This record gives sequence, C-alpha cells and structure tokens, in this order.
Amino acid sequence: MDAYVARQPIFDKRKKLFAYELLFRDGLANYVPKIDGDAATSKVLSSSFFTIGLDRMTGGKRAFINFTQNLLVSDFPLMFPRETTVVEILEDVNPDKNVIEACEKLSKAGYKLALDDFVFRQELKPLIELADIIKIDFRLTPISEIKELIARSEFNNIKLLAEKVETIEEFWSALDMGFSYFQGYFFSKPEIIRGKEISSTSLQLLEVIAEVNKPEYDIKRLELLISRDISISYKLLRYINSAFFRRRGEITSIKQAVFVLGKTELSRFISLIVMSQISSDKPDELIRNSCVKAKFCEGLGRVSGCGIPVAELFMLGLFSNIDAILDQPMKEIMEKLPLPQNIIDALVSGEGEAVSFLRLIEAYERGNWDKVGEYASQCRVAGDSVPQIYFEACQWANELVI
Repeated sequence: MDAYVARQPIFDKRKKLFAYELLFRDGLANYVPKIDGDAATSKVLSSSFFTIGLDRMTGGKRAFINFTQNLLVSDFPLMFPRETTVVEILEDVNPDKNVIEACEKLSKAGYKLALDDFVFRQELKPLIELADIIKIDFRLTPISEIKELIARSEFNNIKLLAEKVETIEEFWSALDMGFSYFQGYFFSKPEIIRGKEISSTSLQLLEVIAEVNKPEYDIKRLELLISRDISISYKLLRYINSAFFRRRGEITSIKQAVFVLGKTELSRFISLIVMSQISSDKPDELIRNSCVKAKFCEGLGRVSGCGIPVAELFMLGLFSNIDAILDQPMKEIMEKLPLPQNIIDALVSGEGEAVSFLRLIEAYERGNWDKVGEYASQCRVAGDSVPQIYFEACQWANELVI
C-alpha cells in the first residue's frame, strides 16, 4: 500500500466496533487518477486498491470515506462496495444541483450517506433529507447548539455520530444526549477509581507474560502453564492452524505449537492472549489497537537505525494501552512488570529514545501527517516505509484469533 492511510474506530452505544473512518494524506483526491468514465479502468482501480486493500484495513467493517465535491459529481463513490462503504460528504461541499443528483443516485444505489462536521444551514436541507448519519464535532460544537440540532424535526430518522470524543465522560454525555455512534480515543483512556487495585487473577496473568518473556524460559514449564489454561490452549492451537500461517499439516498438541512458533512468536502470542483475557470487559477495539501498535512498533524497529531490539518495541506497543485495560495508573502497573527500563520510561514518563515510536503511531492513527514525518526521522525510519508497515500491522491484528 503506497498511500498514507490510517483508520479511526467508530463505536456504537455498547462500545462495540461499528466502522472505521479512513484518513488519507491530503485527501483521497490525490490518490485518484482522472475520472474518464472508462469502465475497465474503474474496475481495475476499485478491485486492486480501494476494494481489496481497504477491506483488509477495516477487517470487513464499514468504511467511512471522505469524498470531495469533484469526486461526488464524478460518481467516484460508486467504485466502492455499497455494503461496506459510508460516503462522507465534507462540510465544504456546495449542495448544488449536481451534488444533490449525485447523492440521490448513491442513496438509490444503496449507499449510506453521512454529513461530516455538520453545522446547520438552510441550503443543506436537500442533503439532510438524503443523509443516514450526521457527524457532529463534540468538542467544537457547544452543547446548547447540539441540543438544538437534535431537537429539529429534520433529524427524526437520522443517526447522530459524535466526533472527537476523547474522554469516557464525553462518551456518557453524548450517549445521554441521543447519539448512536461515537468516534474518538475515549476507549483508550483509563477509568481510574481511587482505591481500586489490580485483581489477583490479572496479576497471575501478568506473571504468565513475565514468564514467557524471560530471556531463557523453561519450555516444559511453559508447556505445563499453557496446558493448564483451557482458553489459552484452545486459542494457541487455533492461531497456529489459522490461515495466517498457511501450513499444510494440522498441529494438534501444545508441545508442537511451542516448537513451531519459536520463542519470539510464542512470547508475542501468549502476551496477546493474556492481554485479551485481562481486557475481557473492555471494548474489543482496545486489544486490537494494542495489537496494531505492537506490530507497528516491531515493524518500525526492523527498518530503524536506532538499535532498540524489535522484541522490546513489540512490548512497548503492546503495553501502551495497559492503563486503560486495567484502569490503573501506568506507573503502578509498570512497577509490577519486569520490562526493560527504556520501555518503562517511555510508557510512564514519555522519555527516552523509544518514546518516538509511540509518538509516531499516535500521530499516524490521527492522520497528523506532518508529525509522522518528524517522528519517523527521530526513529531513524524512512518515511516512505511507514504506510506499508502500518497496513501490515492492521492486517495482522485483524487476522489474529484472540
């Protein structure tokens, strides 16, 4: 994948993943050749990049994609699958006759339409009538104005999506106001409750992570630990026999799986499984996001000139959301985990060379492309290698059976 494209999760009322918004560097238009109406060209373009590549980016979920006025009137959204595409109409689109006709065609063809960064104007009424979803910036729009919008009769049959929901308090506020969908990084923030401690079960599971990540672990002891946990055993065997490995013969024993995976892959997988069990009461996207960050940091480490071991960078990404998973301060959690000091420094205080890798993934996720280049330079990584590494991390996280 050559284009800079990132994904941001969109949740429903139960904090279940509903869709991803896809963010392109400088907008989608820069990656689109001149639309000439040639059916063969359209088919190749759609199937080779926008259908196959983006489907892997979203793991089969709906994709919210911004379309400019020129792309709308050129019928470009029709190249995308109607079943999974939500056509986002940008706030600066002029709702003239051509735009309205293009949107009517999309609606009749079965596409969902969303109005992005919505601010009510009379001339938008024709688009409101066609819209399925209206996106409202929850941070920039005053609460009083949001309530006025919600009360309008034109919105009776339209779902509302709150953008830039960054705290759990904002999520609950938007939910109470009647929003159906929520976009932002509130899901990755801890809900710290004074006096709450890490449960004994979670501590035991963290000890498994510590054991499997020792420089030299006892294979027999590790096989015993895995075999005693039915959930871990089942998921390990499913993973080793999944399409991701494309093996000819089925692996049927824990001992086989341990030897086939090898230390590095086994350490990573067990760590992911344990993390998923610890976060069982959290949004699924939280552990998926941790997986993306882990694989992304590892991939960056492989092409970086900084010298930080890739295994350490994997753990850096994996534990970047651990405070949200356990609802505990990062400092207290790190005191209980035997991680390398440079990883602890990056997670707790945002210091040291490794922190640039975290900053890079965070900037990429938010589509802050200027900062991506800056942090890639700090990580001693070529900027043009970053999109493919991110794409592979997303694909890997989508295919994990955890």
